[in-house]
Amino acid sequence: MLPTCSNYLSVITDILQPTHLLIILVVALLVLGPKRLPEAGRSLGKGLRDFKDAINGAHDEPPEAPPITTAAQAPEPAPHDPIQPAS
Repeated sequence: MLPTCSNYLSVITDILQPTHLLIILVVALLVLGPKRLPEAGRSLGKGLRDFKDAINGAHDEPPEAPPITTAAQAPEPAPHDPIQPAS
């Protein structure tokens, strides 16, 4: 018997029930501990936010501008030989 689309849909809706989410949270608390659970949540949220921004093409960083050089920082021009007339 081959699985159908409705079977997959029922599995996804079963996973998202509040009791199942509570069990997942308790298991995560047992595995990570109370100190590392908030850190894991923050890193998961940041990762999802970065992924969403990458998909949408949004960037938090402004484009990098070329460095500005002043007259004191500008390199000296290379000396050149005067053009000799051809004889």
